Amino acid sequence: MSAHGTAPAPAGSIFRQPMQVWAVAFASVIAFMGIGLVDPILPAIAKSLRATPTQAELLFTSYLLITGLAMLITSWVSSRIGPKRTLMIGLALIVLSALAAALSPTVEMVIGFRAGWGLGNALFISTALATIVGAASGGTASAIILYEAALGLGIAIGPLVGGLLGSIAWQGPFFGTSALMAVGFVLVAAMLRKDTHEPRQRTRLSAPIRALGTPALALLAITALFYNVGFFILLAYTPFPLGFDAIGIGLTFFGWGLAVAITSVGVAPVLTRRMRRTSVLALVLVLLVADLVAAALVTSSPAGLVVCVIAGGLLLGVINTVLTESVMEATDLPRSVASSAYSAVRFIGGAIAPPVATTLADLISPSTPYVVAAAGVAVSAIIVLAGRRVLRRVDDGPEPEPVEAQSITVGDAN
Repeated sequence: MSAHGTAPAPAGSIFRQPMQVWAVAFASVIAFMGIGLVDPILPAIAKSLRATPTQAELLFTSYLLITGLAMLITSWVSSRIGPKRTLMIGLALIVLSALAAALSPTVEMVIGFRAGWGLGNALFISTALATIVGAASGGTASAIILYEAALGLGIAIGPLVGGLLGSIAWQGPFFGTSALMAVGFVLVAAMLRKDTHEPRQRTRLSAPIRALGTPALALLAITALFYNVGFFILLAYTPFPLGFDAIGIGLTFFGWGLAVAITSVGVAPVLTRRMRRTSVLALVLVLLVADLVAAALVTSSPAGLVVCVIAGGLLLGVINTVLTESVMEATDLPRSVASSAYSAVRFIGGAIAPPVATTLADLISPSTPYVVAAAGVAVSAIIVLAGRRVLRRVDDGPEPEPVEAQSITVGDAN
């Protein structure tokens, strides 16, 4: 059995895919790189553009806030113009926004263009999985493995590429992303078949907002909001107390990304086969609280912080996967609608956390953000435990393959 109980693909079939699948998979890797790409260059941007750490952290805020809000409309857009056009518009926005950010003379302009990047990313990642599943050979399971591989690779190498290019100049990661995404745009344009005449079921614009009236979905979304406070304080704030150069930060978060990828694919399925999803969530959230408290205690030790970052990545991979699966099992709503509603709320936590962290560090102490992060994750654990009756449905058992395919779309881009 492969991850999450899906049937294994025939041996070697994952490598025998149409070129259109490889085109979208390549672009997916680059898109997921954007999550951690700017992490290693935050101190360099603050220094080069004479910005405060809080201003530099707004690069995460604008990106995540717009990504979350755009998730409310992506299913509406793709149901009207088709997947290929949605993918191409998303890729074009990323290319132009990354290039414009690299050419910007002020941090305010970079922040603004990161928002455009977030819009493009939302349009792309919300459509990429469905495109891969529809075109891949070897069945749904093969497509899922390929998409998970692209997601994990992007999350892992984003900080590393950011560190290597950022060691040359802070603009390097933005130029690099723009160039790679331009290649992805050409590949998608050339290799994906036209979808102009394919039948499409149109989604109502208000559907994701209405979905939040479902108690189980709303509870999971609020859980994810508080959890993302801890997630993005660990990711976005830690480069400042670490004190490393761009390459050192990039290597640290390369290890973090690998840890996220390994446990999301290899550990989460094992745990959910043996325990209820709500039990896994509660247990691993408590362990993450302990990790963040440890980070608060060793903030002045770079080696200690590196250990906490890697350990945190191992825990985050499990939580991301199980939360997403839980969302997909929580209601009878269309999966794309549930995903959009959940993502819009959870990204709020990620958008708020980075600038709040640096502000608290300036006002109180460098360890304070980790205490706040631990408190946020503790709240999410309490919500899961207190809402077990509402979440009873998510513990009913493994989802069938089509549901699993949809569930990954929201995934870790946290």
